[in-house]
Amino acid sequence: MGTVASPGDIARLLAVPLLGWAALRDVRTRRVPNWVWYVLGGLGAVLLAADLARLAPFGTPFARLELIRITLSLGLIVPLAYGFWRLGGFGGADAKALMALAVLFPTYPAYYPPRALLGVELPPVLPAEPTLVGVFSLTVLTDTVLVGALFPVALTVRNALAGEFSPVMFLARVVPVGSLTRHHGRLFEDPSGFTRSGLDLDALRMYLRWRGLPLAELRAHPERYRDPDSVGETFDATDGAVDAAAVEHDAASAAGDAPDATDGDYDDPWAAERFLEEIDGSAYGTDPETLRAGLETVTGTDEVWLSPGLPFIVPMFVGLLVALTYGDVLYGLLTALGLA
Repeated sequence: MGTVASPGDIARLLAVPLLGWAALRDVRTRRVPNWVWYVLGGLGAVLLAADLARLAPFGTPFARLELIRITLSLGLIVPLAYGFWRLGGFGGADAKALMALAVLFPTYPAYYPPRALLGVELPPVLPAEPTLVGVFSLTVLTDTVLVGALFPVALTVRNALAGEFSPVMFLARVVPVGSLTRHHGRLFEDPSGFTRSGLDLDALRMYLRWRGLPLAELRAHPERYRDPDSVGETFDATDGAVDAAAVEHDAASAAGDAPDATDGDYDDPWAAERFLEEIDGSAYGTDPETLRAGLETVTGTDEVWLSPGLPFIVPMFVGLLVALTYGDVLYGLLTALGLA
């Protein structure tokens, strides 16, 4: 039957179960521990060093081409992931995942013939066909983007089946406000209408935990809690994770002795500025205006449009599987359309 793969490429397949576990964590908690990327990046660095030692002194055309591919993977994909993170297009874990894959898979893994599984040769789109560059991490990225593009399609279909029609139905969905503390994402509306920069729900949970208030209590007495003097004892805001152990406190003690009042003109409505000044770090880029607008929204309606966000590691995991078993989907599509 021959050799299935080189030892290095067999080791690279560790990325599949590990990235799959990270994708599951991303769906459930939107939190992935950093050790995952240290393991994948560290393994990639060791295997990359071994490959470079094997190819040195790069005297053959193949060795020089491999060096170019490695340079492109590290010099293009890593800065690209960092840039998207800085611009807010990626979360920190998403950027680290892509960087780790750039180190781990700079070139196409060599699964030598026969690459047959149940009579199907894997992958059918080979490096020599889809691209002269042959940077596997770039193939993973393009496959990931194509998989991720299915997310708004699925969201639109879901909303249509639920009878929720709106100009934003491909980006958001309607959820009961009372359930927001169990969801991920950000509000897609505020008192002025639809917005793509609504309050992040992690920041909302941080605020509620800081005040020691359940969301239901805040919604029941918005006039009281809008008054910054209603803030009594404050508590650890945590990082806003859904599965964090939220501290439950008596709402009345959290409100202090402030009366139920009124439509007052406050210097710091909802104590938003004080909250952001007192917490350790930032609340996911939230500013006082965004926090106040979000609080007005969740205390003024029973349902709200929520952008669930795309846990990017999920399409990245699927993109890696597709790249390993099929190859370059973009090239396949262009070929099918007669454009490649």
